[in-house]
Amino acid sequence: MNDRLLRAARRQPVDVTPVWIMRQAGRYLPEYRAIREKVEFLELCKTPELAAEVTVQPVTRLGVDAAIIFSDILIPVEAMGMELELGDKGPHFPSPLRTATDITRLAIPDPEADTGFVAEAIRRTRAALSDAVPVIGFSGAPFTLAAYMVEGGGSKSFIQIKRLLFEQPKLAHALFEKLTQSLIPYLKMQVAAGARIVQVFDSWGGELGPDDYETFALPYLQRIVKELQGTGVPVIVFGTSMSTLLPQLVRTGADVIGCDWRIRLDDARARVGEGVALQGNLDPLALFLPQAELEARVQDVLRRAGPVGHIFNLGHGILPPTAPEAAKALVDAVHRFGRHAPVR
Repeated sequence: MNDRLLRAARRQPVDVTPVWIMRQAGRYLPEYRAIREKVEFLELCKTPELAAEVTVQPVTRLGVDAAIIFSDILIPVEAMGMELELGDKGPHFPSPLRTATDITRLAIPDPEADTGFVAEAIRRTRAALSDAVPVIGFSGAPFTLAAYMVEGGGSKSFIQIKRLLFEQPKLAHALFEKLTQSLIPYLKMQVAAGARIVQVFDSWGGELGPDDYETFALPYLQRIVKELQGTGVPVIVFGTSMSTLLPQLVRTGADVIGCDWRIRLDDARARVGEGVALQGNLDPLALFLPQAELEARVQDVLRRAGPVGHIFNLGHGILPPTAPEAAKALVDAVHRFGRHAPVR
């Protein structure tokens, strides 16, 4: 197994920074697009042999240090009983949650019976790679999933989910509780299938202020992290636009905190202290820079990350127009320059 990646996740010194790319399988790869021409996105997620195939594609092409299982954060939400439409334009719930009855009707799914295709995709990925690199499993965080479920999809204002928090906090907590009870066994299933690290995405957590995050998001993430660490795997927590919430993210107990590009990693380190590893945090659009400028930015991220506990990543998902050659150049640069040096 790739020990340097696991050591980085556990806040131990590493001589070379491991690298993977969020959303590393996707529309920027022609081999992925060739499969998607024949299969709808949700069907691809639910077909283990195909999900494993596209999981392996970026490992083979780019040389990244881990395989991120191909799936979607909303897979367990559909298993809870919500109709989900999932395509390249983003997720849509035709019947969003609006009432207490809607939330009461939600089931707590059996992970193997209802989402076992994710576990099978992990097993097939491990076999295809002969365990050459670790497989990473993931889920969404309760607040982020609830936001999709209540809004009916993505949002700019998040008015529906915030009204639920502020007007009916007990009902909001009931929803978060049901999600937490669903996510813990879902992630444990992934670990049992062979995931060596799990990541929890709180993609919309940055929409909350510190006090509201403390009340409505943090307690549930703390439970998820504690339960998963009990299985022996490192846990990563990542959220976008959450630089002001880094102290709360540290208090989740996660082994690694992912940062987007809106904060320098040395500033993030000053906010989180030495007891947690960092992941990140190159702007995804930096992959459109000339190679020399891209490499300079890679070196800057590495310098700022410091000597202990860093996993190189983009600050968010790789974008569809990105040239695969640019992604390969990024990975090669991290492997070449990933000897730690002090910030100058």
